[in-house]
Amino acid sequence: MLGFLQGAAYGLFLTCLPWCLAGLASPRLALASEHPTRWQVVVRYAFLVPFLSLLMWLTSLWGGFDPSLGGWLAGLVGIAVELPLERRWRRFRARRHKRRLEEMLRAEATRRRHESAREAGVSELDPDHPPADADEVVQALCRAKQALLEVDRADHAAQVDRLYSRYGNVLEVMASRFTAGELAHERARSLVVEVCMGAVDNFTAMASQARGVAGLDIDFIRRRLGQEADQLSANETDALRRRLALIEDTEKSLRRLAARNEAALTALDDTSVALSRIVTGRPRARVGADQACEELRRFIDGAGRYGRET
Repeated sequence: MLGFLQGAAYGLFLTCLPWCLAGLASPRLALASEHPTRWQVVVRYAFLVPFLSLLMWLTSLWGGFDPSLGGWLAGLVGIAVELPLERRWRRFRARRHKRRLEEMLRAEATRRRHESAREAGVSELDPDHPPADADEVVQALCRAKQALLEVDRADHAAQVDRLYSRYGNVLEVMASRFTAGELAHERARSLVVEVCMGAVDNFTAMASQARGVAGLDIDFIRRRLGQEADQLSANETDALRRRLALIEDTEKSLRRLAARNEAALTALDDTSVALSRIVTGRPRARVGADQACEELRRFIDGAGRYGRET
C-alpha cells in the first residue's frame, strides 16, 4: 500500500507541469469550475497538487523506498480521471441549487399572489383549530376551507376567509343593534345563516369539482400540444384536447361558483351597512331591520332561481 502511494506521488508530481501548461493555454482544459482563470491554474498545479504529491511521498516513506508501477500509472492518470468527476459533481450541485432557488421563487410568488389577493381586514380561518365559540356556520366554513386546501385551491380558500369575516361582522352589528332573542334579531340572523350556508354549499361543490381534475397537469398538456404537437398521433392529440377541455370547463364552473359567492359577500355587506344605520329605540328601527331582511330574502330567492337555471 505504501509502495502504491509512493508511486502515485511520483506520477502525480510529473503531471503537474503538462497540466499547468495546458491550463495556461486554455483554463477550461485543466479546471472543472464554471469560469476558470489562469491564476487558478497556477495556484492549483504549481502549489496545491505538488504539495499534495509531496505529502503523499513523505507519508509513504514509512515503508521505505519502494514505488510500485501501478501507483506510478495511477498518479499519471489521476488528474485526467478526477476532472470529469469534479465537473459532474459541480453540475449536480448547480442543478440542485437552481432547483431549490426555483422552488423558493415559486413559493415566494405564490405567497405574494395570495397576499395581494387577500382583502385587507380579513380574518384567516384555521380549519385545524377553529374558534372555541364556533357555531354551525363557522364549522361548516372550516370543513369547506379544508376541502379546498386538500385539492390545492388556496385561491378559492381565501374566499372562505372573506365570508367568515363578513359573517362575524354582521353578527357583531346585529348584537350591537338588537337584543338577543328579539324577533328582528332572530329573523336577520336566520337569513344571514341561510346565505352563508348557501355559500358553503358552493364551496363544497368547488372542492368536489377541483378534486376531479386534481391529477391533470394543464401546463404539461399545453406544452405537449404546443411544442410536441408534431410528434403526437391523432388519438393522443384528441385525448390531450379532451383533457384540456375538461380542465377549462371545470375552471369556468369554479369561477361561476366563486361569482355566486361574491354576490353572497355583497349581500352580507349590504346587510351590515343597513343594520349599522339603524338607531335602536326609534320607531324606524323596525322598518330598517325589515328592509335589511327583505334585501337578504330577495338575494336568497334570486340565488335559488340561478341555481335552478344552471
